[in-house]
Amino acid sequence: MSMFVSKDFKFDAAHNIVDYHGKCESLHGHTYRLRVTLRGTPAEDGMVLDFTILKREVKEKVVDLLDHSYLNDVIPQSTTEYMAQWIWKQLEAPLNASNYELWEVILWETDTSFVTLRRDEQ
Repeated sequence: MSMFVSKDFKFDAAHNIVDYHGKCESLHGHTYRLRVTLRGTPAEDGMVLDFTILKREVKEKVVDLLDHSYLNDVIPQSTTEYMAQWIWKQLEAPLNASNYELWEVILWETDTSFVTLRRDEQ
């Protein structure tokens, strides 16, 4: 039986959507909300992964790079979809072990608009 362990994060960043005709083509900012979820089974210590370690990895590999940044410097076409893919690539290797794997990334651009990226069932 799988368990799902999640942690939420927030960061602020500015961006504009390139080759788009609408409000988002102009420079603007968001307070993004990010949820990272692992799927796994508890290890001998009773945890899938210590929340402190999960927080450290996501903060180091994602939040510290994107918070208060101009996203287009990191992700040239900084749509929420491409951002979710970039976040997945940053976290996939460090958040996979013998008892857990990166399962899902959800990135909210606003309170009501978000993208979900999930590992395919094998």
